[in-house]
Amino acid sequence: MKRQMKAAAFYSAGAPDVLQVVHFDLPEAGPGEVRVRVKAAGVQPFDVAVRKNGWAPSGRRIVYPQILGNEFAGVIDQVGEGVTAFAAGDEVLGWALLSCYAEYVTVPADQIVRKPRNMPWEEAGALTAGGLTAYTALKELGVGPGDTVLIHAAAGGVGSAAVQLAALWGATPIGTASPQNHDYLRSLGAIPVAYGEGLAERVRALAPDGVDAALDAAGEDALRASVDLVPDKNRIGTIVSFELAAQLGVRMIRNQRSAQRLAELTDWYEQGKFRVHVRQTFPLEQAADAHREIEQGHGRGKIVLTVG
Repeated sequence: MKRQMKAAAFYSAGAPDVLQVVHFDLPEAGPGEVRVRVKAAGVQPFDVAVRKNGWAPSGRRIVYPQILGNEFAGVIDQVGEGVTAFAAGDEVLGWALLSCYAEYVTVPADQIVRKPRNMPWEEAGALTAGGLTAYTALKELGVGPGDTVLIHAAAGGVGSAAVQLAALWGATPIGTASPQNHDYLRSLGAIPVAYGEGLAERVRALAPDGVDAALDAAGEDALRASVDLVPDKNRIGTIVSFELAAQLGVRMIRNQRSAQRLAELTDWYEQGKFRVHVRQTFPLEQAADAHREIEQGHGRGKIVLTVG
């Protein structure tokens, strides 16, 4: 009989309660892959959309019972044929689509990097998705020295990373958030501003010379305000409001993940130039509670599942 593992999965789309602990056969590392004993897995709005709507990303289909999760950190316990850069016992973090809320995950060796020694497991499990989405978005928008960039939902997982990267790359980030998160944004290097009615006027007061680029991680109202503020539509992007983006003629940004970019993020972490804020952790068995928490919105930083 095959060894088994536990994972948080669902048999049909719906409310958070559809998530439950399910037993699966333990996966084996194939050629070019490693198997990782997961210690932590980040929880994303992406995961919520899959669970709620039964929606599958491009090129994938939902197979019930479906495991969730797209980012993880853990310890390699099996190395597949042809893998020479990693060995059993190595501590790593990385990404694997729809498979990380589990005790084990198999992943191509080019989707992991080494975990910094000074990085707690829960932070390692939460770095990849938000960090690489922010990196992708700011590169697509051409953010660099001297720019003023408006980042919506700046206290969230993607927003927190985008604020730090923009500042690291010589730009001035202005971040929208609820007032209770303004001190947090200042600590990351952003100029905070409250979202809601009158946002464009408040941003103009903070940036009298104008806004060069904008990243929307909040929704349609934020994207419309961005169009009012940024003259060049090619420098406005969204990771959430794709239908409106098509109507407005602005960028629809999809994550372009690479181990090289992830390694840059972990290097900056080691140097103290980049940090990951974890606001709450839940054990794997309470994945439904983690989803309830993330669905409340307006939270600071990341939600993480701890495994084992």
